[in-house]
Amino acid sequence: MPTYNVKVTTGNILHASTMANVFLKLVGTEGESDRTRLVRFKGAFLRGRTGEYKVYCPSSLGSLVLVQMDKQRIHFFPKDDWFCSKIVVTTPEKDTVHFPWYRWLSDGEVVAIRAGTAKRLCDDEHPLAVYNREKEKKGRTEEYRLAELKLKGLADCKEPWPALEHIDRVFCSKTTESSEYVQEHWKEDKFFGYELLNGVNPMMVRRCTELPSNFPVTDEMNGNIFLCDYKILEGVPTNVVNDKQQYQAAPLCLLYLNPDGDLLPIAIQLKQQPGDLNPIFLPSDSEHDWLLAKIFARSAEFNVHQLNSHLLRTHMLAEVFSVATLRNFPMVHPLYKLLIPHTRYTLHINHLARLFLIGKNGVFTMFFATGGDGASEILKRAFKSLTYSSLCLPEDIAARGLESVPRFYYRDDGLKLWDIINRYVEGMVRHYYPSDSDVQQDTELQSWIKEIFTHGFLEQSSTGIPQCFSSVEQVIKFITMVIFTVSAQHGAVNSGQYDFGGWMPNNPFSLQCPPPTKKGCSDENTILQTLPDVNITVQGMVTTWVLSRRSTDFVPLGVYPEEHFSEDVPCKIMNKLKEELDLLSKNITIRNNTLELPYPYLCPMEVENSVAI
Repeated sequence: MPTYNVKVTTGNILHASTMANVFLKLVGTEGESDRTRLVRFKGAFLRGRTGEYKVYCPSSLGSLVLVQMDKQRIHFFPKDDWFCSKIVVTTPEKDTVHFPWYRWLSDGEVVAIRAGTAKRLCDDEHPLAVYNREKEKKGRTEEYRLAELKLKGLADCKEPWPALEHIDRVFCSKTTESSEYVQEHWKEDKFFGYELLNGVNPMMVRRCTELPSNFPVTDEMNGNIFLCDYKILEGVPTNVVNDKQQYQAAPLCLLYLNPDGDLLPIAIQLKQQPGDLNPIFLPSDSEHDWLLAKIFARSAEFNVHQLNSHLLRTHMLAEVFSVATLRNFPMVHPLYKLLIPHTRYTLHINHLARLFLIGKNGVFTMFFATGGDGASEILKRAFKSLTYSSLCLPEDIAARGLESVPRFYYRDDGLKLWDIINRYVEGMVRHYYPSDSDVQQDTELQSWIKEIFTHGFLEQSSTGIPQCFSSVEQVIKFITMVIFTVSAQHGAVNSGQYDFGGWMPNNPFSLQCPPPTKKGCSDENTILQTLPDVNITVQGMVTTWVLSRRSTDFVPLGVYPEEHFSEDVPCKIMNKLKEELDLLSKNITIRNNTLELPYPYLCPMEVENSVAI
């Protein structure tokens, strides 16, 4: 009698175990086995354990196609779900067939798991791709509350800071080496320019080939002039916090790249339209006038970063890619296997963001200058500027004229990461799609990109997002962009939030006075009255601290704990990816050891596989 040896592995995540009876049926091209109860032994279905079983059949089942699983609660035991990571079957012919699953199974639910060899399916074979929410809690809500409680003595204070030094009462409770460096250097022009290149939002600065008509300054240093234009904030409604109207500038910042390679601010206009009540502030102005102008610029940078660079261009796009993947690719599809590790926790973390950050009672809505209606308006405007080319790092760097700017570590590390991801994607895609016709005939792939274009980019052809794929090259480029966006790009705009924003004056979450309309009227008290109140500072600092922390189950880029691929070729490609990422991590670490302020945010060992925080 043919005997099939079956190994069933329970996932190594929280609450994965079950005390229920688990049943299995093998289905092959020549028949199927009986529904067989997997006889429990000590630890059989406990977290991280692998149980071995035998399934007897009257004759060979032929080539195994799928495994059918279900479970039933045992009387007196509490109801529980079970997380099965994989099933490996050895046939009587000594073939080994892998069935990667990595899903939850509930009582009474019957699921069919296809063999792990990646293949594209015809429409009539298409199973419904079902997303079962991850049960392992991230614990960020509790962590947020704990951090807030530690600062409770200040969290209810609705008064301005009496002196900049007093902010240390909050700041010194949570610091990093980088945040301490920021506190020491935040007033310096050299640091202001450095931060636009290597801070948490390296997405605004661009080479200025022609000065804007609404920024009447001379262009004597043309060719080495750069511009940050925050027009997106013009006229945006602002919040009322602590019964005080909050304010938001829409500045233009002009910068000069000096012969030493330092990017220095040389002029700041705080409103878009020039006029007598909208002076252009210069480094030669009084210390407090110039510092106040930079504070307004930094506050504008904070709002554009959080809503455009961070929320829209990583979190929201990651959600679009995740949902389209789960809806259109069956689990056996090679692109499902390629993309699914890069969707981990994304839907869950975005749900939490809607509740605790941008929802009606969220921190951003309640405490920050552009919370509520302002945030919605900024997101609408930001979407209109969203283009495919701006999501592809090599094209974005070239479009902004930043190819030769020295000490631009976001560009240097990011382009290396883009190339590594691109080689990985190319290897995988060309293995499963040898020709353009294979791409054109894959209905699941075409449905995937159509859904992204239709529901993610609202059928706006001006974005440049493909509506369909006609070539292998198109698929390689797009999937490279997807993986880069949800891993590297998110790391670049997320991980340094506390490093650069923990010291609030460098990254004001809100401002409580309107932009100055003339020079010579500012002093330290003006700055203190303009900066956010104590409780707003506490809320902002706690939020950036929590969002910048690495999760306890962090999975770095290129590490794939779930074995979705079992064939030799894709496994070799994955190993090559890991080797290249390890080498880049080593080189970045060596480089960072020589820097006064390291840039670790695109070091592969520090980049998470997905938008998971």
